[in-house]
Amino acid sequence: MLDFQTIAAIAFLAVLTIFVFLKRKKLDTKQLVPYVLYFSMYRTTWGLKIMDSLAKKYRKFVVYIGYFGIFGGFLGMIFISFMLVSSLVSLFTKPEAPAPVGFVLPFKAEGIFYVPFFYWIISIFVIAVVHEFAHGLVARAHNIKVKSSGFAFLGLVVPIIPAAFVEPDEKELRKMPYKEQLSVFAAGPFSNIVAGFLFLLIASFLIAPAASAVIEYNGVKIADYVKDSNKFPAEKAGMKIGEVIQQADNNPTPYVGNLSAVLKSKKPDDVVTIKTDKSSYEVKLAKNPENESMAYLGAYLEQSTRIKDSIIANYGEFLPKALMWLLELLVFLYILNLGIGIFNLVPIGPLDGGRMVQLALYKMLGKEKGNRLWYNIGIFLGIIILIFVGISFYNIMSGVLGKLLAFVK
Repeated sequence: MLDFQTIAAIAFLAVLTIFVFLKRKKLDTKQLVPYVLYFSMYRTTWGLKIMDSLAKKYRKFVVYIGYFGIFGGFLGMIFISFMLVSSLVSLFTKPEAPAPVGFVLPFKAEGIFYVPFFYWIISIFVIAVVHEFAHGLVARAHNIKVKSSGFAFLGLVVPIIPAAFVEPDEKELRKMPYKEQLSVFAAGPFSNIVAGFLFLLIASFLIAPAASAVIEYNGVKIADYVKDSNKFPAEKAGMKIGEVIQQADNNPTPYVGNLSAVLKSKKPDDVVTIKTDKSSYEVKLAKNPENESMAYLGAYLEQSTRIKDSIIANYGEFLPKALMWLLELLVFLYILNLGIGIFNLVPIGPLDGGRMVQLALYKMLGKEKGNRLWYNIGIFLGIIILIFVGISFYNIMSGVLGKLLAFVK
């Protein structure tokens, strides 16, 4: 049965699809793979007056922050490029290592970084507004005209990921000195990275202390099974996803560390008695795939918490749950702002990082040699990204197909 988050995500995508169909004549659509993968833009003038006002009032500050963003942008570019190359090497030496690139969607499936729908849609909106507003603000601080703003959609048959954009006048932008152009390109991803750390600081120093006062740790939750051609012990023993482990061999396990300590004391083929909030299981441990001398449960685990009874008695359930919801939202805003900000610095094609490195190569090598090297860098890193996206898409489709076959059977 579908949960509320999934139903809301499906409804949102349905509304988005209807909107795109109704506004199709006003959309600027680029077919990346005809009728399968496309990018559509809907132009407006939203936010342009605010950009003008702030750029005029705080011009010097915005300009200096934009210049600092260039430095931060190139550091991020080096970091993400190294991560992509090292992850490609790991793909052949450690195939089980997580991919650095994948889909971030409000659906649970193999190959997807799952974000609950309401966190997902709020995060996408915040990320897009921060990113594009920063581009427009720095452009206006340098007196570059911003022609339009608006929102966009990345579609895979149907529109699946909403986005936003601002559109500086390209002719005016290209006439500016390289430093000014670089500051405009770097503004978007740099602002996302800064916003990500701001959300982390708010979560860590304002919300987390309050949240820790209202919750208690009550066990270790089984988040998912580790997938393999043969079932691992947790799944084989019949333990269910969502159950909370409370004891292991009569040792209380309120924290993940408690359970880890018990498992570390065991050897492969040892039997451990695990008690959850639902039942009790005799689990024969397996060999750890990464170290065969260590015992292995074969489940992804996460800390389980509950609101203290005393807090519920004094304040009810709504305020503590709202506090926990806000904390989780801030964590997702941190992760996604940071991740998408850094990804935008990959030096390929139309991404901000691509435009930055193209300008830098023009300055160092001239346009002809610079373009040639920029093109080769883009092709190399683009192929790496396509490999990881392809693996992610394959995992998604395999998971969907597996569920369909299981349903048919």
